[in-house]
Amino acid sequence: MRFLPNALVLAVLATAPQAASAHAQQTNLTVSQQTPMPVASASNDATLLVPAGTKVILALTGPVWTKTAHIGDPIYGVSAFPVSINNIMAIPPGTYVEGQIDSITRPTRQTNRAEFQMHFTKMVFANGYTVELPVAPPSTPVSQSPTAKNPLVQDEVPTVNAAATAAVHVDVYFTSDILLDNGSQIEMDLQSALSLDAANVAASARESKPPQLRWTSATRCRPVAGTPGSPGTPATVIPGTPSTTIPGGPGMPDITIPGTPSTVIPGTPGSSGTPGVYCPGPPSVISESGDIHKQSFKLSGNVTLSGQLLPKGSYEATWNGPGPNAQVQILQKGRIVATVQAHVATLLDKSPKSQVDTSSDAAPSVLSIQFKGKTFALTFDSGNQQNVSQASARTLHSKQ
Repeated sequence: MRFLPNALVLAVLATAPQAASAHAQQTNLTVSQQTPMPVASASNDATLLVPAGTKVILALTGPVWTKTAHIGDPIYGVSAFPVSINNIMAIPPGTYVEGQIDSITRPTRQTNRAEFQMHFTKMVFANGYTVELPVAPPSTPVSQSPTAKNPLVQDEVPTVNAAATAAVHVDVYFTSDILLDNGSQIEMDLQSALSLDAANVAASARESKPPQLRWTSATRCRPVAGTPGSPGTPATVIPGTPSTTIPGGPGMPDITIPGTPSTVIPGTPGSSGTPGVYCPGPPSVISESGDIHKQSFKLSGNVTLSGQLLPKGSYEATWNGPGPNAQVQILQKGRIVATVQAHVATLLDKSPKSQVDTSSDAAPSVLSIQFKGKTFALTFDSGNQQNVSQASARTLHSKQ
């Protein structure tokens, strides 16, 4: 019996390596299942070459103000979508980019369109790895000549030959206080190939975090007080005269002289005044291809949309650009009945049908609109993200 403990010890020691090996295999399996997109390592690739023509989606981290925007002002953005080369992460989401404005075409009373030309000078990865984007000496553009000067271009400098540029078209009213909003998505075009250090890119890919999907608008516009209405004038009443009775003599009846009725002179009605003037909402970026959306939807009952009443019927929503902010015009029989601000949200799958989600209030308001066969939806308040996510989950479930 005294040898039994030793036998137990030997059995434990014999099974320990097997248990450790099984645990290691399980751990490795768990890690391998959670491995993200492959990243380059210094052992197999010393450099990563991002070819010319590559487009990098940027989200602006700061607005461009209407009154203070000038040529040479800095532009700051962050990559909103990863760029991969041969299935290898080259520019992770969350990479910061710095640039500057080269020209501005401002909106006018005749056109609600702004245009920017800009180039980029620097990329800063999440681990601090910094890449300078080369800029060649500027050349004089054709529009600088006296006969070809573009009268709408209010700020212009010689053309900059840069490794990375962007042309941005914006739908914005001339009275808006911003020309580009927080989170506005633009495309940075690489004009020449970009060589990146693979080891630094791999290190930054492990640390980078995608930027937020929803941004708070920077616009400071607020409603202003309207003009008060006038009370009008009251009616004027001219009193009449009472009847007069003259007593008759003996044997004679009294004589009554009738009075006169009152006279009423009507007053003048008051005016209702004028409502406050609201500053237009935030601008929206329009894609280079003239990305104009026109989608139809139906309302089964009376609803409100951003405070505006829409009765039951068929409508069409139209807006420009990919978002995330969009100025949406609601049309009925070709006539604009409402202009509202919305967010363009991405669905997980194509919507199986057109659908209008409303609140459960006594006076329902529109929360979101989905369109049949589309992977995007319009949302109109802070509760829409949950609403759209639930709808997307239903779409995926029906596909499965």
